[in-house]
Amino acid sequence: MSHPFYSIYSHGFIRSAVCIPRVRVADPEFNAGQILELARKASAAHAAVALFPELGITAYSNEDLFHQSVLPDAGVSALERIVSESADLSPVLLVGAPLRAEGKLFNCAVVIHRGRVLGIVPKTYLPNYREFYEKRQFVSARHAVCREVSFLGETVPFGTDLIFEAANPEGFVLHAEICEDVWTPIPPSTYAALAGATVLTNLSASNITVGKAEYRRDLCASHSGRCLAAYLYSAAGPGESTTDLAWDGYALIYENNTLLAESERFADGSQMITADIDLERLIQERMRSTSFNDSVANLRERLRDVRRIPFEFEIPAGPIALRRETERFPFVPDAPSRRDERCFEAYNIQVHGLIKRLSSAGIEKIVIGVSGGLDSTHALIVAAKTVDRLGLSRENILAYTMPGFATSKTTHRNAWALMKSLGVTAREIDIRPSCIRMMQDIGHPFADDQPVYDITFENVQAGERTSHLFRLANFHNALVLGTGDLSELALGWATYGVGDHMSHYNVNASVPKTLIQHLIRWVVRTGQFDRETGEILLSILNTEISPELVPAQAGETDEPAQSTESKIGPYELQDFNLFYITRCGFRPSRVAFLAWHAWGDKARGSWSDLVPPEKRNEYDLPTIRKWLEVFLFRFFKISQFKRSAVPNGPKVGAGSLSPRGDWRAPSDSEAVVWLEELRRNVPE
Repeated sequence: MSHPFYSIYSHGFIRSAVCIPRVRVADPEFNAGQILELARKASAAHAAVALFPELGITAYSNEDLFHQSVLPDAGVSALERIVSESADLSPVLLVGAPLRAEGKLFNCAVVIHRGRVLGIVPKTYLPNYREFYEKRQFVSARHAVCREVSFLGETVPFGTDLIFEAANPEGFVLHAEICEDVWTPIPPSTYAALAGATVLTNLSASNITVGKAEYRRDLCASHSGRCLAAYLYSAAGPGESTTDLAWDGYALIYENNTLLAESERFADGSQMITADIDLERLIQERMRSTSFNDSVANLRERLRDVRRIPFEFEIPAGPIALRRETERFPFVPDAPSRRDERCFEAYNIQVHGLIKRLSSAGIEKIVIGVSGGLDSTHALIVAAKTVDRLGLSRENILAYTMPGFATSKTTHRNAWALMKSLGVTAREIDIRPSCIRMMQDIGHPFADDQPVYDITFENVQAGERTSHLFRLANFHNALVLGTGDLSELALGWATYGVGDHMSHYNVNASVPKTLIQHLIRWVVRTGQFDRETGEILLSILNTEISPELVPAQAGETDEPAQSTESKIGPYELQDFNLFYITRCGFRPSRVAFLAWHAWGDKARGSWSDLVPPEKRNEYDLPTIRKWLEVFLFRFFKISQFKRSAVPNGPKVGAGSLSPRGDWRAPSDSEAVVWLEELRRNVPE
């Protein structure tokens, strides 16, 4: 476990901490002790940054006591202790203090790292309304003249134009603002984010009133989303004066509109929350966001004036496990309410896409091949709902089951049961005679009773099925509905051209296999069709995923003889790889680390109710590495030409591999750099 692979800091994460210490009003020495206690705790947790509340060195609620010279002086002495005792601590500390400069008193964030002050950031916006009277004690950063101040015998950068940039890990760039700054139309951290800051921090006091907490959460969430950044927020807690106000001591960590951690409110003692921030994900999102970068261009001259304060962060040694939930099914939300909403949207996007295509083409009939497997099942129930919405008879769906040499009794039975229960026009075409004729024509040995089950044998069957469907569509003035899904497209698991690769319109083109499984469950659970249909759908869900092209023995079998997942890997793993490789652009070693965290035997990921207990799998690192290698080779080396020629289909969720959608790539690229990165950085 000493391999760098096992540390979050090798994969573009940093650990953050937000600390809410107990304070005593006007007792800086006590408060310094409380701050140091939590700072040591953050360091022991291998944190890279530890945020404390506004004016935490003195407490916020001193009011006119701030004008007593002894209090700011005592605050400086307490800060000197913190600076000195931080020398052996890993995180950057952001501590709030009242500081005098230029004959003025500023409300400041003091940025401290390993025994030195990196910079001091004064508060810009001083609230002076309702219960706030900060302008009575402090002046705004806008009134500062100097860009540097003398502090503890050193010349220290001073101003709101500071961002603190670590030499490593890449992308660790800090900014500090104070309380009211984020409640404004354009917070100072907006400019910092556009200048490259990824970790935005807010030292806040923020008294509590009824209803304020929800607004405060929304504010932090939306700001982190707009800035494509992490946002750390601290609020003053126990010990602040309750003469006229109350305090809930709330800490929040958001990342790009997602809540990573929050503290208990109204706690009796000190608290610390931690969360691992995904710097690489933030950098990737910014790189892709043309609107974010256009905003940078619009403010280029202002952003050039931002001062970058470099520092060397010492990455903690040894294995450091990821303290962050990693969903096993990134295309399928874990929370039941969100999952139901996602399934509702996905299903209706597919239905409305097909409605538009039929209406535009002036076609009222659909031809579809029904195998009894997941993909054709889902496409068929989408088609059924589509003709219902159009006010057409379900008999306008011309559904064909086309048994071949390896069709199992189970799938054949399920295909017929489903077609009958939906009331579509159901037919059967045995493709074996035409396949034999084709193999006779090309001289394939199977036509001479030799059991040769090669790729030609498989593709003759796939091609015959699709050829029949297109001629049936011609004959009946109908549209051929495709059934292949996003996972198959990613792995190249389709017969190119006149095979299951082709159709007139494909409603499943951007729906991964794992989402199709849950869409079918959602259809059953929400009663989109009658009970009989629901029972058939559940039977299909429990059937082995198979191409059913190579027989186990002559004639039909009870169950599918082939297992798709034994050839190309478990779809639950390959969909995980698909999401993080294409949607996020992550390095393979990082994807392996996330998969190990989500799927390993000590994984923290939640099963929830996504998968029945008997089907809950775990994968060790060698297995994860093996199937990721398969994914990388198939995706980058051998299957892009199929994606370059896919039929139309609606973009449904977090990704599409259509060249007209999310993914554009050459058909003749190499997979070498991805495979080498995986083999070099992931232990076997």
